[in-house]
Amino acid sequence: MRVTRSIITAAAIVLLAAWESQAQNKLNVVTSTEDLASIAREVGGERVNVTALARGYQDPHFVEPKPSFILAVNRAGLYVAVGRELEIGWLPPLLTSSRNARVQPGASGYLDASLNVRILEIPTGQITRAMGDVHPFGNPHYWLEPGNGRLIAQAIHNKLGELSPPDRPYFGQRYDDFDRRLAAAEKRWDAIMAPYKGTKVVTYHRSWPNFMERFGLEVIGYVEPKPGIPPSPSHTLDLIEEMKRQGVKLIIVEPYFSLRTPQAIANQIAGGKVLVLAPSVGGMKEVTDYIQLFDYNVNLLAGALKQVTGK
Repeated sequence: MRVTRSIITAAAIVLLAAWESQAQNKLNVVTSTEDLASIAREVGGERVNVTALARGYQDPHFVEPKPSFILAVNRAGLYVAVGRELEIGWLPPLLTSSRNARVQPGASGYLDASLNVRILEIPTGQITRAMGDVHPFGNPHYWLEPGNGRLIAQAIHNKLGELSPPDRPYFGQRYDDFDRRLAAAEKRWDAIMAPYKGTKVVTYHRSWPNFMERFGLEVIGYVEPKPGIPPSPSHTLDLIEEMKRQGVKLIIVEPYFSLRTPQAIANQIAGGKVLVLAPSVGGMKEVTDYIQLFDYNVNLLAGALKQVTGK
């Protein structure tokens, strides 16, 4: 009996050692958001360990760093950032505190995912604080367009292949599979949204320009008077009048903003409706990966547009 137990114990130790060795051989990838983490998992598969710092239900502009973040970044072989100064308030000190030279900006283990995607709303002229929280390098919510998601996946695929050359064929197969599934999903989403092209809506924050352009919707105003500035009574009244004038009935809100003002505005509009969409993977419990993010938002949005337009 003792011999049997010894054999079982020895076998367990061997298996644990093998598992730990395998885990150590995987590339540790840390991302700023769950969207980037989802795409990294799609491409990296079983050859990577992926950790996202910001949760999908959080405003990614304002993330409170935790000690666990420093430890995760310290162990990372690759850090994938949103860029365009989305993380300007919290990421730079975190990278410095990690004492990990591999993932500092400019190092081989740092990837700015915004560098090869289509960026909208790049401001021109002088930028001042009076303009609100304007991003001088363009709108950083670019992942909310599936074409940009494909470009992010390409960048991650190239970087993973660079950091782990023996795994490059594996990463290539994973990317090809993701690309195929994303292309099929895009056809589905385009068909669902086609009847609503040209429909006008209001959003709370400037999170959706890429999404709205992709599906042919027009944003005519924002609940915020300026980016990052809370709604004021005068702006709210002006927005109500503009919505009435243009026949706009739908207000789209992110889950981390209060519904009080959007709902008050909708109550003043005949047939007005407030719709909470997920701006990121994990923004709603049903949204667990990048393709599901668009499945969720497109289906929910189409249902709401059908109600307010009658189409």
